[in-house]
Amino acid sequence: MRFAVIGAGVIGRTHAQTIQSLQPRAELAVVADVVPERAQELAGKYGVDAANSIEEVLERSDVDVVTIATPSGLHADGAVAALDAGKHVIIEKPLDITLDAAKRVLEAEKRSDRTAMVVSQHRYDPASQVVHQAVQQGKFGRITSGNAIMSWWRSQSYYDSGDWRGTWELDGGGALMNQGIHTIDLMTWFLGDPVEVYAWADCLAHERIEVEDTAVATVRFVSGALGVVHGTTAAYPGLTTKVHVHGDQGSAVIDANKLTYYHSAGDSEEDYAYGAGSSANQAQEALAAAGFAPVEEKKDEPTVAGLTATSHTTQFQDFLDALDDKRPPLVTVAEGTKTLALIRGIYESARTKGPIRIEELTR
Repeated sequence: MRFAVIGAGVIGRTHAQTIQSLQPRAELAVVADVVPERAQELAGKYGVDAANSIEEVLERSDVDVVTIATPSGLHADGAVAALDAGKHVIIEKPLDITLDAAKRVLEAEKRSDRTAMVVSQHRYDPASQVVHQAVQQGKFGRITSGNAIMSWWRSQSYYDSGDWRGTWELDGGGALMNQGIHTIDLMTWFLGDPVEVYAWADCLAHERIEVEDTAVATVRFVSGALGVVHGTTAAYPGLTTKVHVHGDQGSAVIDANKLTYYHSAGDSEEDYAYGAGSSANQAQEALAAAGFAPVEEKKDEPTVAGLTATSHTTQFQDFLDALDDKRPPLVTVAEGTKTLALIRGIYESARTKGPIRIEELTR
């Protein structure tokens, strides 16, 4: 499969590096950016063609897959154009910044015979795979609650580094839309469809941005489970992300993308009438049973924007496998829309200062 990367910024570089890591199944053919120097610099790094518009790319018959790494508010425009041109599409998160834009991508996907995927690489982490499988197999019993916590720090200089950062028009939101979306996506994947949300959001520690740097929300899911979202880029110096999943037969905690706690009553001979705490941790056993051997941390592993190339590589590998197997990838446009709907619901609740039913946003 020959790939084109649209957008030669930070994430575009991650996409290009990921594609190169999958040779010979994937081959980078062209990099496009509206800033010619940026396109030429990244294209030159890999010895491929440079283009200055997506239209130039879509006219090429030697491009099979287009990855969208433009500012968030331009994702749908690029994805729809690529699908209508007969290209397969990988869209960096978020799918876009509005649900109307998400619907346009869904409609374009339906009228094409192409495959589209939204990047959410942490679904492929061993910890996420183990927890999702446990939920699906009922190992935690009835799921009662969950938390999505992201306590990060982004300096003012981070927001000042791009004129689109921190804007409603192109960034579409702040701490939740751009950073917390991974953690929120995992909670939604584990707990199911969100039906109602009540939220607060504000900008408390930054200047010159329009969007929130801190948000909290309570969420009710279709199963009856309750969730809490806490996302901030105003927690200096920046801590880890955490996802908690709790049921009446087990619980799990993912901290910094690692499974740090897991307990399933079905895998235990003990009956903890008053709770067991950390002494009942089965995390290592659960990972081993799922075939995930402990791996030594690679301190010098190259990272881009805090994301390891390995995480993107696994999801891009799934995309190639999905094309070969003629099946949907794990993170479809519909799945990306579900996570976007929850974040839009949080913003709408914070704006109106009242509860919001998600179905009212997605009709």
